[in-house]
Amino acid sequence: MKEIELYSDGSCLGNPGPGGYGVILRYPALNYEKIFSEGFRITTNNRMELLGVITGLSNLKESCQVTVTTDSQYVIKGVTEWLPGWIRNNWKTSTRKPVVNQDLWKLLAGEISRHQVTWNWIKGHDGHEYNEKCDNLARTAAKNSPDSIDIGYEI
Repeated sequence: MKEIELYSDGSCLGNPGPGGYGVILRYPALNYEKIFSEGFRITTNNRMELLGVITGLSNLKESCQVTVTTDSQYVIKGVTEWLPGWIRNNWKTSTRKPVVNQDLWKLLAGEISRHQVTWNWIKGHDGHEYNEKCDNLARTAAKNSPDSIDIGYEI
């Protein structure tokens, strides 16, 4: 099984506001990298954090052993702590309210099921090479987000 490193970051200029994500997939065995980045007119930071990881995982053409590295506590806690309960409770929180960003959490859950994923949280803006690159990709995408593309946001 291929071992892949996935680095991801999301950005939003205002929350909600223009946003973007940046993702770097690394296949160290072949010294290969692939970069993904996209901007949206109106979104939230959390949606961009989620969409970055989803985009990275969904672009893997076969089942892989993936180490996901992100500075998003929302993604890390969501996957490692909250997601099993949300699924068990039919996408309701512990207070019986609908899960925010449920559409993206469902997509992420589907992508996770295809791979063996290890989750790695790092502190953002702390000099980590790939986190800094993803942050730059995400910010650039947010600044250059097309007026016509909108991933929306939940209130």
